[in-house]
Amino acid sequence: MVTMVGTEKTLPGLVESLLLLEHDAIAAYDQTISRLQNPTRKQKVAEFKADHERHVRELTALARTVGATAHSEGDAKAYLTTGKVALASMIGDGAILTAMRTNEEDTVTAYDRAARHDEATTDARTMFERAHADELRHREWMSQAAAAA
Repeated sequence: MVTMVGTEKTLPGLVESLLLLEHDAIAAYDQTISRLQNPTRKQKVAEFKADHERHVRELTALARTVGATAHSEGDAKAYLTTGKVALASMIGDGAILTAMRTNEEDTVTAYDRAARHDEATTDARTMFERAHADELRHREWMSQAAAAA
């Protein structure tokens, strides 16, 4: 799935889109945790989910300061992110983690764009850069773990 998150014209629009994306990511992480067989992988994925939950808390606080709607759940795209994981679970851990890596591509792209958004304040930019670093770490681990599974 190719994301358009990060191309919004306004900071409030960007924050709202990032919140929707994060809630969709959390739903995919829930699916992944419930379907992975390997307990060590489950634990690592749970740690990454906690990063996404932190992103939601930070974005919700930012939404309040910039006048954005602080979405408390994802949108219809959650069916795409969770659906890939559900289908992959029929094959095994490697396929599940590959599906999650493709989901991480969207968050990596979104936060990369967000960090360069014209309206991003210094604090917002710092938050977006930190989230981008998290997403790069998640994507790298998903790639390596999928290859090893």
